[in-house]
Amino acid sequence: MKYISTRGEAPALSFEDVVLTGLAPDGGLYVPENLPKFSQEEIASWAGLSYQELAFKVIAPFVAGEVPDAELKKIIDESYSTFRHDAIAPLVQTGHNEWILELFQGPTLAFKDFALQFLGNLLDYILKKRDQKVVVMGATSGDTGSAAIEGCRHCDNIDIFILHPNKRVSDVQRKQMTTVLEKNVHNIALEGNFDDCQNMVKASFGDQSFLPEDRQLVAVNSINWARIMAQIVYYFYAGLALGAPARPVSFSVPTGNFGDIFAGYLAKQMGLPIDQLVIATNANDILHRCISENDHTKKDLIHSLSPSMDIMVSSNFERLLFDLYGREGSSIKQLMEDFKSGSMSLSEDALSTARELFTSYRLDDDEMMEVIREVFDHTEYLMDPHTAIGVQAARKTRRRQDIPMVCLSTAHPAKFPEAVRKAGQTDDPALPHHMADLFDREERFEVLDNDMATVQKHIAANVRA
Repeated sequence: MKYISTRGEAPALSFEDVVLTGLAPDGGLYVPENLPKFSQEEIASWAGLSYQELAFKVIAPFVAGEVPDAELKKIIDESYSTFRHDAIAPLVQTGHNEWILELFQGPTLAFKDFALQFLGNLLDYILKKRDQKVVVMGATSGDTGSAAIEGCRHCDNIDIFILHPNKRVSDVQRKQMTTVLEKNVHNIALEGNFDDCQNMVKASFGDQSFLPEDRQLVAVNSINWARIMAQIVYYFYAGLALGAPARPVSFSVPTGNFGDIFAGYLAKQMGLPIDQLVIATNANDILHRCISENDHTKKDLIHSLSPSMDIMVSSNFERLLFDLYGREGSSIKQLMEDFKSGSMSLSEDALSTARELFTSYRLDDDEMMEVIREVFDHTEYLMDPHTAIGVQAARKTRRRQDIPMVCLSTAHPAKFPEAVRKAGQTDDPALPHHMADLFDREERFEVLDNDMATVQKHIAANVRA
């Protein structure tokens, strides 16, 4: 299996190399040269497999033997051994043929654990085999950071630096990152927004001369192909639980960076019968505007009660565009140049195909809080703000009631107590027992100016020999 860049000017890489490379040298994102396809009979034969067994079936074709099967199974088993629920990704019913896929049962209470527990163990395996040390640099709007830190904190060959927008993540999200005190973990609170953090990470990958000569950057953001790959699994898991492939399933996905729903798109291309994929956004609605109005214009970022979706530059959308434009790297390069200047528009053919693949919906904070209240009143099920956006988007755009609608629940409500209180809850949701003392733990982080040289100097000074 080879991996190619969405911009067409970078060499094809093997699986292990693409995991370590992250962003392609031409600025593009890596995707498989050919996507594995599964027959309906093969998918049907997976009914009843555990999450770990299913993960091996879905992931193995992408690895193509570069990691021996026995080692890959071990990495998968270790990655999900830290989850609090034996089902790993349990389903809960909240309405007629409406289901919540709980993706917050991992150690940091967010869906990012599915990919980053796996990526941490995979990196550990590859780096030990190669006797190589690397620097992980990532940006987070709240959940990626803690999941990446949890996945990498015990890796001897990794120094990890996570940038988050100062005072723009929830207190729980911040404390989950900043109370991890291992010597290889470094948290940077950047005076800016998430897009500033993400832009700084991308620019650093483009010029790594600030690092010691024997180090390279590795991505843990969803620009890293391994993260997308790991997320494909839970679409198959939920689909099989609800009768696929004998009947289709639909999914509603709260998304900011487009990685989670892109994994659903890949699951469909690989053979899972998905009827509808719903892009659910908050007031930072660039993805909804693009699908509904062909308006992919940068606007000022709005600080919302669903901060993990406060994103205006959706990195993984480029991977979809690559397919929409017939995998022509030159077209993607031009589109990204247009967007860099503030705006881009899709061709009629690309827009038409996108609308066949996706529906979309936008909610502001007031609408989101009303959904939390309504669902709790009718079911006593408490959702986090991102999940509420996914549920309402599903209800507003759903085409068929006879097809199960699965709403991806991306985080535990305890991570967003402010939103839950504003939605009418008198008490903050309780943190799980393994985090009960979170607010008593010591914090360690650096507040840095939104300045590339300042951040890179800090990183260089703290890389261990």
